[in-house]
Amino acid sequence: MKFYSTNNPDHRTDLAEAIFRGLPADNGLYMPERLEPLPESFFTDLPYMSFAEIGFRVSKQLLGDAVPEADLKKLVYEAVNFPAPVVKLDDHRYVLELFHGPSLAFKDFGARFMSRLMGHFNRGNDRQLVILVATSGDTGGAVAAGFYQTPGIEVVILYPKGKVSALQEKQLTTLGHNIHALEVEGTFDDCQAIVKRAFLDEELRESIRLSSANSINISRLIPQSFYYFEAYKQLGADGDPVAFCVPSGNFGNLTAGLLAHRLGLPVEQFIAATNRNDVVPEYLQTGVYRPRPSVATLSNAMDVGAPSNFARMANLYGQVNGLDPLEPATHRGMASLISGYAYDDASTEAALLEVKERYGYLIDPHGAVGYLALKEWQKEHPNTRGVILETAHPSKFKPDVERILGHQIEVPERLAELADREKKARLMSTDYTPVKNWLLETFG
Repeated sequence: MKFYSTNNPDHRTDLAEAIFRGLPADNGLYMPERLEPLPESFFTDLPYMSFAEIGFRVSKQLLGDAVPEADLKKLVYEAVNFPAPVVKLDDHRYVLELFHGPSLAFKDFGARFMSRLMGHFNRGNDRQLVILVATSGDTGGAVAAGFYQTPGIEVVILYPKGKVSALQEKQLTTLGHNIHALEVEGTFDDCQAIVKRAFLDEELRESIRLSSANSINISRLIPQSFYYFEAYKQLGADGDPVAFCVPSGNFGNLTAGLLAHRLGLPVEQFIAATNRNDVVPEYLQTGVYRPRPSVATLSNAMDVGAPSNFARMANLYGQVNGLDPLEPATHRGMASLISGYAYDDASTEAALLEVKERYGYLIDPHGAVGYLALKEWQKEHPNTRGVILETAHPSKFKPDVERILGHQIEVPERLAELADREKKARLMSTDYTPVKNWLLETFG
């Protein structure tokens, strides 16, 4: 299997270069050259497969022969060793819990898979690898946990000052060893812009072996498709059509769902649920894509004003060269399968309270946005089974959740023990040059 750039379909490379490089030189994103549906036998066997076996079969379909089968099976089974249960709210609404991994966030799937895949290709290479990643919340903690004390790999995490929760910050600033945190005086978009610029900086890349762990990296995206199949397995093929409601910021999670759909998963509709950063819902409704600076909200992991994975979404719907203007056909194709909704913080708070009072279920602010979007979509599509992706444990947003509910919530022990650990982070401006100089001084 080869991987091409969304900015140039003729730019093709193998999996190892795609995951280590992160971004093609033309600033596109890597995509697999073939997206062929899984055989009918896969769906016949699906009810009887373990989550790890599903992951292996799906990754084999997406990666082809890029990794020997025995090695691929081993790394998938190591990475996917925790559950993703579907919890029933009522006959039409369900929650897919993706927070049962080490960092209590859905990004554990991608980070653990990526760390093992990089380890596979990094064997025998004595040159240090530096993972450079931007986070709006949960990516940093998942990457820190996934790569912690991995030999030969250093991790640098950029995060926006004051715009991640206290416990999220502790997850990425207290480990030490090979985990380094840069606290940027700006937004997530500023952090992401620095990371992208670093990958396009040939001088830096000649001095440091760089790779990324954001969802711009194709190896982060692939395992996120696994749990769509796992959720469908748990719901069962018999019954009303299934729609997935995806709280969305950088749109990697939704893009992974689109990959699952291309592999044959029968999805009635995807629902993109966002906060005030409504760039994609606006595009779905108007056909005009208008990225802009992000604004801070209660659901901070979705505070993204220029979502990177939109390039992959557009590519899946006919935009062959990402440097060309978007065509109406791309909008029509995308809008036929994806509905977009956006909500403010007041609505989010009300939804979190409603879910607790109505169902006795504790949902986080991002899941609450998803609940609102699903509820609105199902007004016109009542005979469906809607699945909300609950992307992080509510205790990661403890102060806000407790304020909204009016009482304390339980914090899992592995998260609670972080509270007293010392934060270690280097403060940075939004300028690229100081970050580049620090990277060269530290790793060059």
